Amino acid sequence: MVRPYADGDSAELWELKRGFETGLGEGTGDEEKRAVYEAKLDDGYRREWLDWAERCVAEDERCVQVAESEDGLAGYVFVLPESLAFVWDAAVLNEVYVAPEHRGTGVADDLMDAALAAAREQSLPLDRMVLDVDRGNERAQAFYERYGFEHWGEMVARDL
Repeated sequence: MVRPYADGDSAELWELKRGFETGLGEGTGDEEKRAVYEAKLDDGYRREWLDWAERCVAEDERCVQVAESEDGLAGYVFVLPESLAFVWDAAVLNEVYVAPEHRGTGVADDLMDAALAAAREQSLPLDRMVLDVDRGNERAQAFYERYGFEHWGEMVARDL
């Protein structure tokens, strides 16, 4: 079952977020990339990220939705609130993550359906949802392609 995030979910949501972040550096890069993503996950980052998520939820409760299982949270999806649509002139799928033990069970599909439903209710400059996905993450690429996502430009980055 997918439902909006609630205050009592913060500890479990943080554990899922840790899985999301460490997974970014694990399967799509080398040891240095993994270490960079893992190094930022300190107590300060945890507090700031959870505060930011709660500010987004205060604006729209469906920005962060969680999938429940009998043993706790199985995953989450984070769609940026409508007020941030002008970042990309579209709805932004910021994060979607399913705990490894729940992959292949339909949880990701339930979360994506919830994300798309939330985005469809936003007033957007373009009727589109965008996300950032590593080209090396074949599992994620296949999932997004199944939902009709196509490459639309490419993000580049540099250290500050």
